[in-house]
Amino acid sequence: MTRRHIVILLGFVVVAASLAWLLEGRFKWVTPTGTPSDAGPNISGKAPATTGPIIYYRDPDGRPAYSSTPKKTSAGKDYLPVRAGEDISFEDKPPPATVASGERRVRFYRHPMGLPDTSPVPKKDEMGMDYVPVYEDEAENGTTITISPGKLQKTGVRSEPVQRRTLSVPVRATGRIDFDPRRISIVSLRFEGFIESVGKFAEGDYVRKGQTLMRVYGPNLSSAAAEYVAVLNMRRGGGIDAQRLEGAKRRLVNLGLDESAIAAIGRARSVPRVIAWPAPQDGHVLERAAINGMRAAPGDMLFRIVDHSLVWVLADIAERDIALIKPGQKVDVRPRAYPDRAFKGQVALIYPHLNMETRTARVRIELPNPDGLLRGDMYAEVEIAAGGNEKVLTAPESAIIDTGKRQVAIVDKGEGRFEPREVKIGRRGEGFVEIKSGVSENERVVTTANFLIDAESNLKAALRALDQGEAGK
Repeated sequence: MTRRHIVILLGFVVVAASLAWLLEGRFKWVTPTGTPSDAGPNISGKAPATTGPIIYYRDPDGRPAYSSTPKKTSAGKDYLPVRAGEDISFEDKPPPATVASGERRVRFYRHPMGLPDTSPVPKKDEMGMDYVPVYEDEAENGTTITISPGKLQKTGVRSEPVQRRTLSVPVRATGRIDFDPRRISIVSLRFEGFIESVGKFAEGDYVRKGQTLMRVYGPNLSSAAAEYVAVLNMRRGGGIDAQRLEGAKRRLVNLGLDESAIAAIGRARSVPRVIAWPAPQDGHVLERAAINGMRAAPGDMLFRIVDHSLVWVLADIAERDIALIKPGQKVDVRPRAYPDRAFKGQVALIYPHLNMETRTARVRIELPNPDGLLRGDMYAEVEIAAGGNEKVLTAPESAIIDTGKRQVAIVDKGEGRFEPREVKIGRRGEGFVEIKSGVSENERVVTTANFLIDAESNLKAALRALDQGEAGK
């Protein structure tokens, strides 16, 4: 071999070595752990294997369906296992959150849809929803719910403090308006007489006290007046005359004359032919039987006068509500003739007997009637503000979630934390309900969107029970 052939052969060797070195560096592959590998690329299309226990199973076709146990689809495909080390987020993992001293510390993040999947760092699920943080202080009370400020604003959660107030419990009944018999007067004579003339008054007219209703003549009345005038005309120097004067005046009083009529006879020192008979009180003429020239026997009803300035309402209260009613309680009365107007009164008396047929107790309500709009025998709807004057612990009615078997209130603990509590309630009235136990004074309870928080609490309790059940296995 010539020298030329040797040089050409050495050149080929050098080129071949260089080419081999380049090819080795070019096709050296990196494993998922970051170390070089000569295995080459995974051309099977399968994702690298993950580590950790299986935490749930997902739909093999990518649909949002999950299961905590092995399961098959309707087409017979097996659900794919998802291990604890698998991260299905396509975003870079943010660094673990750090909190300043005194702030709440996040323990972990749970799946927003309630699946048994947790993460030590913030992440999103397949639909882009943020995982929900679980704080360390929630470990003290497993029923505490935490809601982000953004969600609070969207759902419109509102809360009010629990306070002591006078709670009025309305007791409703139907009543009838009646006249106060203490304000009714009957005009009659105590002697046999004759009515010479009657004033121009008819039924329904209003009269005032002292107005002349009629002019009356009576023999016995004239005889008594004559005796009184005779005593006045005598010289009164001793005690006997004074006694006779008092006796003569007493006889006129017993016949029904008032002080003004007797004084008029004393000033005139004469016996009048007829006596002007006055109205005994203010009021409306409910009945008139007197007629010009008629003869009236003692006790005959000539006029009936009623004062309407105050009336009664007689209401029948159910037996179960008797314990709530007390004299002096405020009452709203709405007559059927004036359904848009409420007349204010108060309970005056609870009658001491029940109606055996209806099992109701009658209550008397005194009601001012300055305008005269309330008339006898009107029907009215009665609402009594029962419950007493003592202050009790109350909350708005909208704050109570009543399931029939139990009542729940959502307590606002601040910073987006809420705690459902079972409470015992009492009376209701004026939009509030009495709280007997479960919450304390000045604690804030949720009044709007509380059913959403209660649903979140029930979901959390179910997940906690599921976790405990799996741990027991």
